[in-house]
Amino acid sequence: MNNRLGTIINLTRYPIQDLNSTISKELVKKCKNELDQFSCSTIPNFILPKSLKIMNAELEQQITEVYMSKERINPYLNSKDDPSLEKDHPKRIFSKRYNGYLNSDLFEKYSEMKFLYEQEELLKFVSACVGVSPIYRWADPLACHAYNVMKPEGILPWHFDSCEFTLSLMIQKPEKGGIFEYCPNIREPGNENFDEVKKVLNGDRARVKQLKLEPGDLQIFKGRFTLHRVTKIEGQKSRYMCIPAYVLDPWRVNTPEHSRAIYGKVLPIHYARNVERSDGLAD
Repeated sequence: MNNRLGTIINLTRYPIQDLNSTISKELVKKCKNELDQFSCSTIPNFILPKSLKIMNAELEQQITEVYMSKERINPYLNSKDDPSLEKDHPKRIFSKRYNGYLNSDLFEKYSEMKFLYEQEELLKFVSACVGVSPIYRWADPLACHAYNVMKPEGILPWHFDSCEFTLSLMIQKPEKGGIFEYCPNIREPGNENFDEVKKVLNGDRARVKQLKLEPGDLQIFKGRFTLHRVTKIEGQKSRYMCIPAYVLDPWRVNTPEHSRAIYGKVLPIHYARNVERSDGLAD
C-alpha cells in the first residue's frame, strides 16, 4: 500500500487496505446489503478533513477549466427527439440540465483525487461491496473521475449513468437544495421498464428515495440501473462532487454525443468504441 492512501482515507475507521480484517468484513457486508436492497450505500466521513480541503482547493484552482453547459435532456442523457416514438415515451420527455465538469484529463499529475482513483485498494473494496469481480476503472479519459460542479440554480434532472458503478464524494455542499433523489433498481439488463420510468418522470414519487450527503461522505451507487437526479441548487454556494466510476466492460466509453454534450469535446476513442451496449440498455 502507498502510504499516501492513509492521508486521504480514514483507514483507522475504514481499513479498506485489509479486506480480511473484521472491521472491513463488517463494512463490506453492510454496503453490499444496502446496495442489493437499495442500489446505494453511504459511508460517512470516509475522506479525511485535510484531504477534503486539498480536493476542494485543486478544483477551485482549475474552476475556469470546468465545462458548464445548459440543455434539455431525456433520462438517457440525450437531447435529440425521436418522433417515431409515442409522445409520452420516456425518451421523448426532456428536462432542464445545468451543471458542469472538470474533465478527468485536466487533473494535475499529482492530484489527490486522481491518485485515489488509481489505487488498487479502492478498486478491490468497491468490487467487494458491489459483489462483482472483476470490475474495472472506466476507460473514458474525460469522465472516469471527473469533478461535478453545480453552481447556484444548477440542476441535474432524472437520468441513468453510462457506467454500472459510481462513487460520489461530497467535496462541498450548497447552502440549500442539491438533494440526491433516486429510484432503486428501476431497470435491469435487457429490461428498460419504460412504464415505471415514465411514472417517475410524470411526478409519481412512490419509488423515490432521498439521500443527504455531507462533505467527506462516500456514496457507492448502481447508477446505470437506478434513475436519479439532483434537485436545484439554492443560495450562493456551489455543490462540488467527485464521481469516480467503475464498469463491467473495460473497453466501453461514453458515446460521442454524450461526451460532446456533457464534457464539451469528443476524442478519437469515443468514435472508435461507439458500439451498442452489451446490456441492451440505452445511454
